[in-house]
Amino acid sequence: MNDEKTAADVIFLRPGEGRTYPLGRMSAVFKADHGETDSAYSVSEWWLDPRTAGPGAHSHAGNIELFYVIAGVASILAGEEWLEAPAGSFVRIPATVMHDFENRSDERVGLLNVFLPGGFEEKMPAISKWFAENPPVSPRTPT
Repeated sequence: MNDEKTAADVIFLRPGEGRTYPLGRMSAVFKADHGETDSAYSVSEWWLDPRTAGPGAHSHAGNIELFYVIAGVASILAGEEWLEAPAGSFVRIPATVMHDFENRSDERVGLLNVFLPGGFEEKMPAISKWFAENPPVSPRTPT
């Protein structure tokens, strides 16, 4: 069996392209996931309208998440601390660490997310359906 990669394995997507999941006032666009990466990782963009709460505080037992802020100022929960992360900021969330993200500003926020290993994206149709029925509206107030 030949595992050598070729030019046919290159992924090139223009802005906005990918598998899009509407999540109320938030959306996710998956650029690469289990099908292209052998479940090693997934890469997605997450966009939040102004003054929009994120997915809610949660953790992943066996996954690391990387966030890179591509637009606006994201509020990112890492453990017990909310970080105000302007465009260009990078945050690594280790497995088991509670985290969340939201947009507390008047500008749209964009996050590039890498999820290691992949597999999370398989849950996106159900997550999208849940958010359609329970859309995030305004950010939570930090405690």
